[in-house]
Amino acid sequence: MKKILTLSLTLSLSIVHFVKAQQDPQFTQFMYIKQAYNPAFVGTDGTICFNALYRQQWVNFPGAPKTGLFAFNMPIAKYNLGVGMYIANDQLGAMAQTLVRAQLAYHIHIPTKIPSLLSVGVDGGVLQTKINGTFIAPQTMNDPLIPSNPLYNSGTLGQYGTNSPLLNKIIPDFSLGLYYAMPNKMYVGLSSTHLAGTVIQGSQATGLNPQDPGYNLSFDVTRHYYLISGYTFSFSGGEHKLTPNIKIKTDGSITQADFNLTYMLQNQFWLGATYRLQDAIAPMVGWQGKGFKIGYSYDITLSQIKGYSAGTHEIFLGYCMKPKPVPKKASHWNVRYFED
Repeated sequence: MKKILTLSLTLSLSIVHFVKAQQDPQFTQFMYIKQAYNPAFVGTDGTICFNALYRQQWVNFPGAPKTGLFAFNMPIAKYNLGVGMYIANDQLGAMAQTLVRAQLAYHIHIPTKIPSLLSVGVDGGVLQTKINGTFIAPQTMNDPLIPSNPLYNSGTLGQYGTNSPLLNKIIPDFSLGLYYAMPNKMYVGLSSTHLAGTVIQGSQATGLNPQDPGYNLSFDVTRHYYLISGYTFSFSGGEHKLTPNIKIKTDGSITQADFNLTYMLQNQFWLGATYRLQDAIAPMVGWQGKGFKIGYSYDITLSQIKGYSAGTHEIFLGYCMKPKPVPKKASHWNVRYFED
């Protein structure tokens, strides 16, 4: 138990001390929520889609990440556009981030032997970052490197902490992406998130008591770069499908790669597995029908914390429908056109 608590505190403190680190949440079933990584994806499937996902990472590990998201996207065929919205909340130790994005993509249809399209997309929104001031253990009082350390006074002893307020900052956030797809066959996307590369800062000067050192926090929201790709092999007239998928994420200092292989039967049931380099292997299962889709994955931890974690659960829900075609309106400028 002592080791777990020590790791939990280390996890929380790492949020503060390392000003450059990967901040975007990770998803095992990344192939079903492409708009979370690339705004150019919105509308390319030709359907109106609502998706939700919840991820509980490293079960039984105090302060472990918990992530939830909701996404919507649809095409506007008349103008070769796609629009979408993406909301995500990610909690890690003492830190919580909420991201809200509106997304827009322009589709260029390419009349090749197999119809394909190229999409260019952008999104814009806000990113809210919070640090909880109640996570500090009593023995860490008077540490100026820790934000939100509450003021502590033990009477005549006069022990003081930094008396810092909660950190709560909202900044603008933007992304850009390219996406190429042959429907039901292959896709490849390149994108970058957090283009503004904003530095979140919070500080408080020394208080009236000289033992109150105050604090100064600087947290970089680093740009992330993504490559996502997949190709579907069909057998027996489409009765069986095998799709390898890949996602590579980097912030310039750390690179993470996910490799997935999914088998689908009768376009309804699927089984698969994702391998994340030096981190986890995750079997998954799912079903789709009548526009609904549900998937579940379980990450088996392979890293050094495997002795403290009971794995990671992730569940995905989606519903998609074809937009109703807009009826063509007939107009006549002369009543004689009504004659036989």
